[in-house]
Amino acid sequence: MLRRMVAALLACVAAVGLSACDGQPPSVEASSSASQTGPDLTASQEKAIRRRILAGINAANDSRDAKGLDAYMSGPALTIRTSELSIAKATGELDPKTTIPSGAVQTVIPTDSGWPRSVFTITTTTKDQQSKRLLVLRQDSARNNYRLWAVARLFEGAQLPKFAIPSIGSSLGEADDSGLVMTPSDAVQRYADVLQKGSQSDYAKQFSDDYFRQDLATLAETVQKGMEQNAGTQNQTFTASRDDISVMRSTDGGDLVVARIDSQWKRSAGEGRKSLPASDAEKALFGSGTATSVMTVTYVNVVALYIPPANSGKQVVAVGAERQPVAVKAS
Repeated sequence: MLRRMVAALLACVAAVGLSACDGQPPSVEASSSASQTGPDLTASQEKAIRRRILAGINAANDSRDAKGLDAYMSGPALTIRTSELSIAKATGELDPKTTIPSGAVQTVIPTDSGWPRSVFTITTTTKDQQSKRLLVLRQDSARNNYRLWAVARLFEGAQLPKFAIPSIGSSLGEADDSGLVMTPSDAVQRYADVLQKGSQSDYAKQFSDDYFRQDLATLAETVQKGMEQNAGTQNQTFTASRDDISVMRSTDGGDLVVARIDSQWKRSAGEGRKSLPASDAEKALFGSGTATSVMTVTYVNVVALYIPPANSGKQVVAVGAERQPVAVKAS
């Protein structure tokens, strides 16, 4: 019974807070603070780059093979897609959430001339009306091609900040940007604490409530009840990656931040029981492993946060997220 309960819940966790959602793309406006020389990349060039990347990703999707995918993806996007392809090879089908629409409704191009540099792009909705995706395309150096570094599905009703039009360009931010209600680095660290501790976190009131937090909290509470009925335990820990962060400054003085947060979900079965994979995805990742009383599932979470200016009096807002199991092991 416990396994059936967990399986039903875990089947939903990959789409937590994201199904049947649609976010609003950022508005565009000219900015007097933008570089006078303009960006090195044009909107048409971004489109060509994105099409090249998506062609490579779609080829990997068709073959269910991640070999060579690092030419088109990097960072958390590569880790997540590698897991998705491994699962698809075992199950025979890709999760619908892996779809990345080819169309775009907004492109935010940086004016910065150094590296690494990132482009933020908001896609259209998918053909089956899944939410828009926030894509981060990153170029690590002048000798490297742009690759898809991160994908986050936008939440229903998400309001993104304003950015300069592509021909004028926007400014890339830094993890330690000041003049905000908190630095981007602190925001990601504190949001990870909120995901782990919920309303008990010291930082809970600094963040607006969002779908990701709500659904993770509901999931944890429900699984906990099932575990207690069988004398088992479960807990999740969230750890922000200090290096995996991309920041774009908006024209209203805030920052749009996309970052990676890793998490581990440890489930311990009751006495005399084995803790088994609880979904098709977990089974595919666990493979022929030998089950024990404890199972630990590692997730990669990508979050998109809007950090308002220091004098705004507003909370940090999560506007999108992605969540994917990437490893399952017994211990």
